[in-house]
Amino acid sequence: MNGRLNVNFVGCSLIIFILIIYVNIFYECGKKVIYYNVRKRISINDDWRFFKYPSREKADSLVYDLFQFMYKSKKDEIDVAKLAGFKNFNSFQFILKPWVTPTGNEFIKDSSRHYKRPKDNPSSNFPFVLLDYDDSNWEIVDLPHDWAINGPFFTGPNPEVGGSMGRLPSPGVGWYRKKIFIPESDSGKCIFLEIDGAMSYTIVWVNGNVAGGWPYGYASWYLDITKYIKWGDENLIAIRLDNPPNSSRWYPGGGIYRNVWLTKTNPVHVSHWGTFVVTPEVSRDFANVRIEVCIQNDSNREADVYVKTDIHYFDPLRKIVREKVASFKPIEMKILPGSREKIESSTIVEKPKLWGPPPEQYPHQYIAVTTLWEGSKIIDKFETPFGIRHIRFDPDSGIFVNGELVKIKGVNLHHDLGPLGTAFNLRAAERQLEILREMGCNAIRTAHNPPAPELLELTDRLGFLVIDEIFDCWEIGKTTYDFHLIFPEWYEQDLRAFIRRDRNHPSVIIWSIGNEVGEQYTGESGVEIAKRLYRIVKEEDPSRPVTCAMNWAKPYVPLPAVMDVIGLNYQGEGIRQDPEFEGTDKIRTPPQYEPFHKQFPEKVILSTETAASLSSRSVYLFPVTNKVSDFVRDGRGGDSKIRHVNAYELYAADFGASPDKVFASIDRHPFVAGQFVWSGWDYLGEPTPYYESRSSYFGIIDLAGFKKDRFYLYQSKWRPDYPMAHILPHWNWPDRIGKITPVHVFTSGDEAELFLNGKSLGRKKKGRFEYRLRWDSVRYEPGELKVVTYKDGRKWAEDIVRTTGEPYRLIAKADRNKIKADGKDLAFITVRIADEEGYTVPDANNKVNFHIEGPGEIVATANGDPTDFTPFPSKSRKAFNGLVLCIVKSKKGIPGRIKVVAESEGLKKAKVIIEIKN
Repeated sequence: MNGRLNVNFVGCSLIIFILIIYVNIFYECGKKVIYYNVRKRISINDDWRFFKYPSREKADSLVYDLFQFMYKSKKDEIDVAKLAGFKNFNSFQFILKPWVTPTGNEFIKDSSRHYKRPKDNPSSNFPFVLLDYDDSNWEIVDLPHDWAINGPFFTGPNPEVGGSMGRLPSPGVGWYRKKIFIPESDSGKCIFLEIDGAMSYTIVWVNGNVAGGWPYGYASWYLDITKYIKWGDENLIAIRLDNPPNSSRWYPGGGIYRNVWLTKTNPVHVSHWGTFVVTPEVSRDFANVRIEVCIQNDSNREADVYVKTDIHYFDPLRKIVREKVASFKPIEMKILPGSREKIESSTIVEKPKLWGPPPEQYPHQYIAVTTLWEGSKIIDKFETPFGIRHIRFDPDSGIFVNGELVKIKGVNLHHDLGPLGTAFNLRAAERQLEILREMGCNAIRTAHNPPAPELLELTDRLGFLVIDEIFDCWEIGKTTYDFHLIFPEWYEQDLRAFIRRDRNHPSVIIWSIGNEVGEQYTGESGVEIAKRLYRIVKEEDPSRPVTCAMNWAKPYVPLPAVMDVIGLNYQGEGIRQDPEFEGTDKIRTPPQYEPFHKQFPEKVILSTETAASLSSRSVYLFPVTNKVSDFVRDGRGGDSKIRHVNAYELYAADFGASPDKVFASIDRHPFVAGQFVWSGWDYLGEPTPYYESRSSYFGIIDLAGFKKDRFYLYQSKWRPDYPMAHILPHWNWPDRIGKITPVHVFTSGDEAELFLNGKSLGRKKKGRFEYRLRWDSVRYEPGELKVVTYKDGRKWAEDIVRTTGEPYRLIAKADRNKIKADGKDLAFITVRIADEEGYTVPDANNKVNFHIEGPGEIVATANGDPTDFTPFPSKSRKAFNGLVLCIVKSKKGIPGRIKVVAESEGLKKAKVIIEIKN
């Protein structure tokens, strides 16, 4: 009997507990309030069906606009019918732009310019948009998904996709389909489809109806799909993407490459991206926090709502809302049917914990929790993470964060994740930032487009400062089919949506409206566009300054005057000022920091792109230039036969400069706020100077995530209090015995002594505006190089490089030995080719084969070699100068242990054990 009573008691307790979760009864202002789980945001990334046409000529004709027929011919459509798996195929020719453009109406301020959707529903009988279409032979994929990253690479002369776009099959037309059950209990709610990024010209059908779309591949956007939903039934979402050829200057990726969500709300709710938090007054004692909330009434009746917002301390790593620290005054209001209302309020947070960049500061965060009542019911709850910080721009010193001068030690980042392509992965992006932080980097410029939303969540959490950039071109294009084709129709929608999405991130300190735009050359007509963009930014967010990265515009042309912050690409050091460029038709620019500072003494100057240095990791070519900075030519830092660039880190693109030259230029001009190096990581595409390759040479870190020598040069400058020393080159030169082999040392110290096989080669001290120590007359002999560095006369750090033995074994190490069983988390395994004593053999290129056991999968391998055309999913890859990478992903919901084994013929194998945890 007691057992039954205990069971009944436990059962009743469980029921009560569940009821408390779903119907939470409490009191507010003395009245009984019933809380419902009213807003749900659900990931719908899993189990999509995917199909990509084998060629553009065989694709359907459901295009966004007429210009897409310019790069498409109509033939072999019957063949595609067989390939796609449907019968009775007919030729469909529809221009769907009139059904897509209304998607952006919310972001067009002038309602008279809003687009009207046609009444009919074209393409409703196209097979791919029908619920009963048999897509069983389509590929099953999870999002985010990059349809091109698996390759194969295009090789040889005149490829379909050239080196600029990474030689991968990103252009083309593809479809995604997913069936989603919407319960009858959701009837009466609003259903929104949110797409964080899809490349590109996206068009969405819901249950055969064209629901809308968005052309710009980097935009985040959403659709209200409520009127197309079948309640208590399966609903089909079909998405078509059309990625043009010759549409980008770098690898754009392809497919739905960021997250997709389904959000359910009550008809009266906080609008999408409907809050804006600013902190206009900040001190250590108090902060004035202001909030703007936009409330939307999608019902057909007037609503009386009561709005209250509380501020809590927020733990973003664990996503935990902690103690309440302040509240805004509640507001009661009426909202007419089909309308939106905006409310504003302010409050004081006592003794705020400020958001700021490490190591001097800490990135504390808060969260504003906005609750909507209608009568006694809570009808919506909306959370807005933010940070309390104060940014001051001083034209003579730079940028102050919470009263402390923070010199910008930044890098530019493209949106691809190397061997993973453009498909966003949180851990891969976090790894990029962690390695950059180790170098001393404190700022990111999102080159040249809106990043994934999660990247800004990471920069918020890790404390990076961000220039958030939106456009690489305006009306003047850089490639045949880039964004300039639709810029006049879409710039406002894209820009307003971009600002609203990102304006609550404390890491974002500057908006950039363009990169090296062609309108620099067009005088007043270009300025008119800049002014329109500037006004839009200020309407959406008056709290942050605006810049535009300029590689040509001079102080006397009108464009810079529009900007709050002067952003210069390469102009600070001067462009092509060497005598060899005299008399050429190349753009030549003398150093511009002083002229801009003189013309705009009230404006901060930032170097939005610097350096454009080039190198291949651990490839050393001789002779070595005796200059501080030089350009890549055959026999002079480069070798076009092997397509590699000298890793002495003295060489740059013709328009760029070495890190040493950039450091000196900025140090000579202390009013410059800092720099963003081009680029933090190597990226797919734009393989200057060798376009027969497939990825860049610009990175401080290579495509696999291995540090180039340049990493340590930046670390020596950016972390002056960190004891470090780094010698280059490696010391395996059997064909150079007795030959001059220069030795360079990067150190945060100010002095160093170099030893070869125990014999001192002299002690040297850095001079003013010198950032490396050079022993340029060393004659090679096998053995050991050792450097001992000093700072202020005291021993500081040391480094050793040795002549190694022959490859003997593999040594493997994972960046983490425990990952989550969520089907997304990654482990990055570095394998070294080592000699018998365990030293990395720096010129070893042995082929390594990977095998895996347990609940995980190998998703990619890489080695950092921009000339390697082995597809990234390959489980076999040659090492590049002693290193190779294997990326392993967990399987969703399956904990356990996985073992990754690395093998190479004639060498001892290595293994790594990784724990998979729920």
